Amino acid sequence: MAFFSITLFSLFLSLPCSFACSSNSDCGAGLYCGNCPADGKTQKTCIRAQAIEPASIVKGLPFNKYTWLVTHNSFSNVNEPSNTGVQRITFYNQEDTVANQLKNGIRGLMLDMYDFDGDIWLCHSFQGQCYNFTAFEPAINILKEVESFLTQNPTEIITIFIEDYVRTPMGLSNLLKNADLMKYLFPVTEMPINGKDWPTVTEMVAKNRRLIVFSSDSSKEANEGIAYQWHYLLENESGDPGISPGSCPNRKESQPLNSGFASLFLQNYFPTLPVQNEVCKENSAAQLSQMVQSCYNAAGNRMPSFIAVNFYMRSDGGGVFDVQDRINGLSLCGCSTIAACQAGAPMGVCKNAAPANQSTATQNGNVYSGTLQFSFPNSSFSLQNVLNKLSIVVCVFFVIFVSLL
Repeated sequence: MAFFSITLFSLFLSLPCSFACSSNSDCGAGLYCGNCPADGKTQKTCIRAQAIEPASIVKGLPFNKYTWLVTHNSFSNVNEPSNTGVQRITFYNQEDTVANQLKNGIRGLMLDMYDFDGDIWLCHSFQGQCYNFTAFEPAINILKEVESFLTQNPTEIITIFIEDYVRTPMGLSNLLKNADLMKYLFPVTEMPINGKDWPTVTEMVAKNRRLIVFSSDSSKEANEGIAYQWHYLLENESGDPGISPGSCPNRKESQPLNSGFASLFLQNYFPTLPVQNEVCKENSAAQLSQMVQSCYNAAGNRMPSFIAVNFYMRSDGGGVFDVQDRINGLSLCGCSTIAACQAGAPMGVCKNAAPANQSTATQNGNVYSGTLQFSFPNSSFSLQNVLNKLSIVVCVFFVIFVSLL
């Protein structure tokens, strides 16, 4: 275990330099030309926007042995038009569709579901109630995108984390049925407990159990067969406590990170208030790797099974994708990156691999076909910042008003 600790600590020191560019055409597939003024990097370089599928290189291991990327509030897309006829006033966490996120290698989705307008909607709200100015779209729209992706990609596995405010009886299970997702659902009765390993990825694919769904509502497990999240995974605190180096407290609903209670570990890595122009700095491999080290220590030398982030494509170079590659490389084959792993080779026997943010993110492993979907420029002033500040004011005054009723 000391090997992991020493290597993770120096992770950000060994990251390769990116190639300078002037336009996207100067960069390889899966890359775009951008910069990160928030981190003092105004020179444009090729930045990664796509992942390498780890199970396509190191095959046949238990699902919990890999590290997968998750988008926080996956549905909260700055490009999503209002579907209620009212101007939306809320926070945003992503800038492309869920369908595109999946194409770019995201394998976990965080979805906030509420009863709203006679249906179940995705909503970024507060106090357990969805409003027309915080609503995004009916949840079935996103779930149909998930179904389409799983059908078109028969070896892929997706995990959905539901922040669950649905009170309609059998609401979630009926939603999954209507989205035609029950055929892929991993049964809660077969989920491992007491820290035991999950089935191998190969076994899950062979049985077509390629959708894992967790709910934050414990009653859904007995009533609807939807797994209660903290029965089956450990999780650190979200928001600002989850991005403070040197500390990695567990979420209050979770067992202690070093308890061995579950074999899945979800690491939240995003601030309480998302600021789009700052996230390239937050998602830099240097900062993220330090938090991975902190949580690795807090979890008793355990790598995260999932890393959840905002605006996953933004960074100052390789970003979350490089960190995922390096975690999987260390965990799965003892190499500095998953791209250096060799099928069937002993632990630590590695091959030379060109840095993904210097050529193409898809040179090794499965190829993804997602696109770059940015909506706002990286500038010091943007509509996003205005909306963020306005929504804070609105939310605070609304909560105060409701508390006085």
